[in-house]
Amino acid sequence: MFSSPSLYLTIALAPLLGAILAGLFGTGFLGRQVSRRNSHILTIALVAVSAIGSVLVLKDVLNGHTFDGAVYTWSLLGEAKLEIGFLIDPLSALMMVVVTSVSLMVHIYTIGYMAEDPGYQRFFAYISLFTFSMLMLVMSNNMVQLFFGWEAVGLVSYLLIGFWYTKPTAIFANMKAFLVNRVGDFGFVLGIGLLFAYAGTMHYGEVFKQADKLATLTLPGTDWMLLTVACICLFIGAMGKSAQVPLHTWLPDSMEGPTPISALIHAATMVTAGIFMVARFSPLFELSNTALSFIIVIGAIGALFLGILGIIQNDIKRVVAYSTLSQLGYMTVALGASAYSVAIFHLMTHAFFKALLFLGAGSVIIGMHHDQDIRNMGGLRKYMPITWITFLIGTLALVGTPFFSGFYSKEHIIEAAGAANVWGASFAHTATLIGVFVTSLYSFRVYFLVFHGKERFATHGGAHGDAHGDAHGHDAHAAHGDAHAHAHDAHGHQGGKPHESPWVVTLPLVLLAIPSIFIGALAIDPLLFGSYFKNSIVILTQHPAMAELAKEWHHVHGWVGYGLHAFTTVPFWLVVAGATVAWYCYLINPKVPAAIQANLTVVNKILENKYFFDWFNEQVLARGLRAVGTSFWQRGDRGLIDGVLVNGSAKLVGALAGVTRRFQTGYIYHYAFAMIIGLLVAITYVIFGTK
Repeated sequence: MFSSPSLYLTIALAPLLGAILAGLFGTGFLGRQVSRRNSHILTIALVAVSAIGSVLVLKDVLNGHTFDGAVYTWSLLGEAKLEIGFLIDPLSALMMVVVTSVSLMVHIYTIGYMAEDPGYQRFFAYISLFTFSMLMLVMSNNMVQLFFGWEAVGLVSYLLIGFWYTKPTAIFANMKAFLVNRVGDFGFVLGIGLLFAYAGTMHYGEVFKQADKLATLTLPGTDWMLLTVACICLFIGAMGKSAQVPLHTWLPDSMEGPTPISALIHAATMVTAGIFMVARFSPLFELSNTALSFIIVIGAIGALFLGILGIIQNDIKRVVAYSTLSQLGYMTVALGASAYSVAIFHLMTHAFFKALLFLGAGSVIIGMHHDQDIRNMGGLRKYMPITWITFLIGTLALVGTPFFSGFYSKEHIIEAAGAANVWGASFAHTATLIGVFVTSLYSFRVYFLVFHGKERFATHGGAHGDAHGDAHGHDAHAAHGDAHAHAHDAHGHQGGKPHESPWVVTLPLVLLAIPSIFIGALAIDPLLFGSYFKNSIVILTQHPAMAELAKEWHHVHGWVGYGLHAFTTVPFWLVVAGATVAWYCYLINPKVPAAIQANLTVVNKILENKYFFDWFNEQVLARGLRAVGTSFWQRGDRGLIDGVLVNGSAKLVGALAGVTRRFQTGYIYHYAFAMIIGLLVAITYVIFGTK
């Protein structure tokens, strides 16, 4: 038996130690004892400790050993304990391996991508702190620690998105992410509060034991089911963290941060926290069909309509970002269909191939001397062979190509939506099917424009990076010293034609490409149709999606037979159709997209304005709240609080003082007269007031 509370603490605290060493002693905060080189050595070594420890924990869990206990009692509320503790079961063990392995790849990649950036040590401190926060979230056994990890990843993401803090667009993006997530977190707090108020405990297991009792209660003063309200409130928190409509608007703008954090935040960690949380609370969500219906509809909208926005994006990172929004929608559909294990399965496969695509996009940006506009690329295959083949692998996994990891998880999400019996399942099934075509179209559009066709970079010179709003802050390089933008010079590249990235960039690409191919086939049987999640996820018999999927899965043929069968299914031919349309429109006849855009100006305007969500938030909600706030300030703060309560009480005291001052004459007979009058009043009250 490898696992013990000491090992769990080591796994969680090792990245925190790296963050402290690099952040406090490498940035000048408490000195500069930790050099640039030592900062990445320390943080990578300590994250590697967490990754190795997580693998040992997973191995131990597979042998049947689990843990649910406290390591520290933080506070007492009556008889309720607020504790720091760990729940190590199949769900958390899998998440620990995914988080630490992807984080390790991102740490290694950062050496090359952020070379010579003046904030080098600070960046390593941030990403290590982010890893610690995510581990505390997924390892928690109670809602207090869950909330701590939840808020910690939000705080560190704020710091990472605004890493280049002299760049106005980065500051706007991190503030937007912070505020939008606070909206979701308000619902999250309400959900936790409701469960604590009626269950009397913060511990997962103790809350889940009372699930049947909670399902019989209604919210006071209403006929709403208490559990439905609590679950929807919890999911609103997930909508913020996992970027679901309408709380998704922060994620595309978060591309203003450096590419490594795009991979870390948007692949395996922060945005998947909401998916993990709903799966963890499956014993509660299973008892509310209303909550499940709400979840599946929200997920379907995101899977289809947010994916469509990826078709018109020209920034390579933003295309991948909208892809993340769409894939998070797929995971949410699986949650709503009560196929929680499928959602976690897709979370895992998506973590590897989406991290691969983000890091591959960063490699392209380095090779293109920091141009992110795909219209300025083309023909990079011969200049960047490693980036090309790994990016292609990530693309094939993303679109759901048979035998690649994304195929197994994505295919089962679509089937689960078709088998679900909650309201909105038919819409979700249709949306996820159409989303397959959309995903294939925007994915192969990027692939063909970047790696094939005519070389367009030669006609744009070195200034094309300034024309499209590069997320690395080309306009602000002089201000914030973004030496990463010139890192290629340190590797011996002085401009001109594209070039392959250094090995510290390409090695993580190769390592991520391996699970992007094989992890789906290796893990599908135990995760979906075995007993791996039997003690972590609860599914009631009235939700038959997983049972229907099991009927279609033939263990005798295994993943090979299932992969061959896929060549006859509708999703496969939708993938082929999307790839074919992209090939024709962007390689063979590029005039077609321009003609479509010219003839569909209204649709194009809607898409360019991202369905006007940002406009509504900024022009309606923000202005409305400012107007309400101004009114409250004028009438409430200045009028009531300052005018009446503060200044009014002062004026009243002054008036009373002015009256009483007249009695302070200094003459003894005046005071004697006042005493006699007071005595008469008291006697009168005693005589007549007691009758």
